[in-house]
Amino acid sequence: MLDLLLFYIFFESVLPILFIIIIVYGSGEYRFRSANLFFLYTLFGSLFMLLGILQIYNLAGTTDFQLLSLVDINIDAQKILWLAFFLALAIKTPLWPFTGWLYRAHADSPLAGSILLAATILKFATYGYIRILINFLPDASNYFGPLIQTIAIITLLYASLTTIIQQDTKTLIAYSSIAHMSVVILGLFSNNIQGIEGAILLALAHGFVSPALFICVGGVIYERTGTRIIKYIRGLVTYMPIFTILFFIFTLCNTGIPLSLNFLGEQLSLIGIWEVNPIVSAIGATGIVLSACYSIFLYNRISYGTYSPNMKLVLIKDISRREFIILITLLVPTILLGVFPNVILDSIHVSVSTVLYSL
Repeated sequence: MLDLLLFYIFFESVLPILFIIIIVYGSGEYRFRSANLFFLYTLFGSLFMLLGILQIYNLAGTTDFQLLSLVDINIDAQKILWLAFFLALAIKTPLWPFTGWLYRAHADSPLAGSILLAATILKFATYGYIRILINFLPDASNYFGPLIQTIAIITLLYASLTTIIQQDTKTLIAYSSIAHMSVVILGLFSNNIQGIEGAILLALAHGFVSPALFICVGGVIYERTGTRIIKYIRGLVTYMPIFTILFFIFTLCNTGIPLSLNFLGEQLSLIGIWEVNPIVSAIGATGIVLSACYSIFLYNRISYGTYSPNMKLVLIKDISRREFIILITLLVPTILLGVFPNVILDSIHVSVSTVLYSL
């Protein structure tokens, strides 16, 4: 995909698909509202992206990526174009104050919708930041660096503190996704190799761990207990020991423990932003502590203690072979790439270095 107009078309192509998935296959009486919020939020931001693409075509006479790389856009035009593209990408990330649609979409969508949203759709914005803002509008990206760092920090603290008080399991994982994506933004706009490569690693790790947690809480646990309210679920380790072990490992990966891909992504992202602004990096590191708080709380609250009488009055069975294979499929690359990150880093060194050199 080497054309801005094609990027916009495929960027928007997910809207009707997920809109239909939430309305037709979603659950809850508010699924229509959630689908409408998702559609209107993202469509609103993307309209500004379309205006930016048309303005680029007006200035350069083309929307081809390779030809645009040869075009010198003055700083004033870059600032306006950067704001137009950033608004669309910030809503898709999402960054504060555009976070209202994500947790509702996750809470009311089916399990497949949550997996698609966490694993792929949230990564569209990451690609857009690297491919468009940093690559084609470097002067504006440098100019707005303090602004985006401030927004990312606000998003991180807001999402982390909001996550701690959540009682719905899917909503909790949704808010944790927002917190992790804000660290990705800090790494992307650190303007150095460590930060950008760390952001790519963390985005990839989030694509493995977050869907796995949605499968755990929105699939395995919900199918067996009939509820997603944390205070109604307790003592699962008694009946689901194998699942509890896998859930524990994914919970630790979500907190960013060593030997996981999340750890490397967060470390490199924070090291990258440390070279730009140590204060922002120090505040961003608090997200690791807060992540441990809400992740361990979720795991401990529903896995241990006496069996809750609020759950279905049936014997809860451990995970099936199919569920085990699905979770292992997501766990293996998270750990292997955390131990051998050069599998990814060696393949992106040249690309990231080229982007920074061109800046």
